[in-house]
Amino acid sequence: MEQTVQHLLASAGSHISRLEVLEGPTGRRTWPDEVKAQIVAESFEPGVKVSAVARRHGLTPQHLTEWRRAAREGRLVLPSAEEGPFARLVVGDSRAAAQDDHSGCGSISIEMDGVVVRVPVDISAARLGEIIRVLRLT
Repeated sequence: MEQTVQHLLASAGSHISRLEVLEGPTGRRTWPDEVKAQIVAESFEPGVKVSAVARRHGLTPQHLTEWRRAAREGRLVLPSAEEGPFARLVVGDSRAAAQDDHSGCGSISIEMDGVVVRVPVDISAARLGEIIRVLRLT
């Protein structure tokens, strides 16, 4: 990041009573809706203070509050909780997995609510998603 040095010259007759130095971006910035939504979602987390989130992202609390109002009124769409990770990954001993695998090509085991489903490792992402959706509904 390049720093600019500016010199302020004052003549003997001038009266400069206050000098303010601004750091960071100044002026109007445009924020993509996806970024706004992520920041607003962060501010809605339990125990989080709006002012702390605003400060972390270089916003005023009032600006973030306006975005939060837009989200409550449906003018800003927040990311869905379902868009996050859909399954926990557990890495185990490969020798134990090989003993359980009868096909010889490896498998993925999915366990939800006591039900275990094993699928081949070369299953398509779409088919795996369908299986997981069905497991969630049952």
